[in-house]
Amino acid sequence: MHRIHKYQLTDQSDWDVIIIGGGATGLGTALDSASRGLKTLLVEQSDFAKGTSSRSTKLVHGGVRYMAQGDIGLVKHALRERGLLELNAKHLVNKEEFIIPCYDWFSVIKYLTGLTLYDWLAGKYSFGKSKFLSKKETLSLMPGIKDKGLKGGIRYFDGKFDDARLAINIAQTAIEQGATLINYMKVTNLIKNKDEVTGVEIEDAITKDKFKVNGKVVINATGVFVDEILKMNNPNAKKMVRPSQGVHIVLHKEFLDSNSALMIPKTSDGRVLFAVPWHDHLLVGTTDTPLNEHSLEPRALKEETDFILKTAASYFKTKPTENDILSVFSGLRPLAAPTDSNGSSTKEISRDHKLIVSAKGLITITGGKWTTYRRMAEETVDLAINEAGLNSAACITKDLKIHGCTTSNDDSYLNIYGSDRKHIESLIKENQKLGEKLHQDFPHTVAEVVWSVRNEMAETVEDILSRRLRMLFIDANAAIEMSEKVASILASELGADKNWEENQIKIFNTLAKGYIYHIEKKEKQAAFAS
Repeated sequence: MHRIHKYQLTDQSDWDVIIIGGGATGLGTALDSASRGLKTLLVEQSDFAKGTSSRSTKLVHGGVRYMAQGDIGLVKHALRERGLLELNAKHLVNKEEFIIPCYDWFSVIKYLTGLTLYDWLAGKYSFGKSKFLSKKETLSLMPGIKDKGLKGGIRYFDGKFDDARLAINIAQTAIEQGATLINYMKVTNLIKNKDEVTGVEIEDAITKDKFKVNGKVVINATGVFVDEILKMNNPNAKKMVRPSQGVHIVLHKEFLDSNSALMIPKTSDGRVLFAVPWHDHLLVGTTDTPLNEHSLEPRALKEETDFILKTAASYFKTKPTENDILSVFSGLRPLAAPTDSNGSSTKEISRDHKLIVSAKGLITITGGKWTTYRRMAEETVDLAINEAGLNSAACITKDLKIHGCTTSNDDSYLNIYGSDRKHIESLIKENQKLGEKLHQDFPHTVAEVVWSVRNEMAETVEDILSRRLRMLFIDANAAIEMSEKVASILASELGADKNWEENQIKIFNTLAKGYIYHIEKKEKQAAFAS
């Protein structure tokens, strides 16, 4: 019942553009399409950014690793997009100081040279100049790193953000531009006229209502799920995506005791590892493990968390252990795999995006990364306009401010809401009970839950604690402790009964257990068995 006010949809309704997938790419495409005046519909089978787009390393960056691999063009484009994001989403994208500790002089020369080129490639969008720091300066900025053998450090600047919150704000911006966005709406089939895709069959996961909607072009932006949509069109379609799993762990911030982020440029197996201050905690990751299957809730492998802990222990003064992990989460990168490659190494798979016309009326976009979502969206809509002969204006997203974009003079945690902060504060002024905290150890209030339901399309306890407040990703046990209160608030806001409330708590707590790192081997095997 409560979903009726959120969208107007009728069977056989007609759209210029139908987008499948509510992650970074799909949301960006919806924003680009609607802002050009196209009648745009986006449907997402779960919540916005439920999958890969809420599970990143929280970096808005050009990709130092890609530069080392010689992909200068990708880095240059990403650095430009990084600069645009910082301008258009000031409340969520911040400049972050990164430090690379160097334990030999060759590393100092190597990384300073590379990062000087990185700065130069950014041009007018530079975040700051890289420089060498003495051992004393390095330890002053990052006292938590190992000092034995330290020669100094290289300081450089990149961006940091909250991925799921940016996704919600992009969704709000798209709606403000005229798009219709619906979460918990699953595509069950494509509508075809001979060989042409002319629309989609969809089912509301909450109300179970079914619709058939027509579109002049359908865009498949489903990340690791693109192949499922392609098989709806052609059961014999070859796979476009080879998923790669990235795992992160969250620790107490005291392990680095720094406002700066740590960058480990080359681990034991040639990866890059980051330790980033995030929501008053420390996010450490990531891994790069090729997989043959995918799901909405991937689980970390023990060898992945062991790798992160072992690598961190070789750089931290205080070695983190399994007991120190507050939350562990996994995300699947939709890497665009060459059709002739069956290699198991993710190094063989493109980090850039792939955009193709899969059939008449069906466009597929996959690969890429958060930083370049806007440019990917622009290219996708350009292709859609050309293929479907649509009339539209030119792309305007380069200068379009994202919902909430503003700056603040204080350090309130509510600044992550940007210009919406004042509305949340007004709710508390009107009703002091809404100012009550959800958990004694965290600042979040009842008002934030109310706001998220009324204005950010949150439907479940998971939506709130995972992607609106980020608690599941920060401290899974604390999230479980908050679930009953959040479920009660949601039930009140949505007009749901006690059975719904209790079921929501049960569903969330079962999910949250997968984010808790279990010490005992038997418990661990059960947690990661899915």
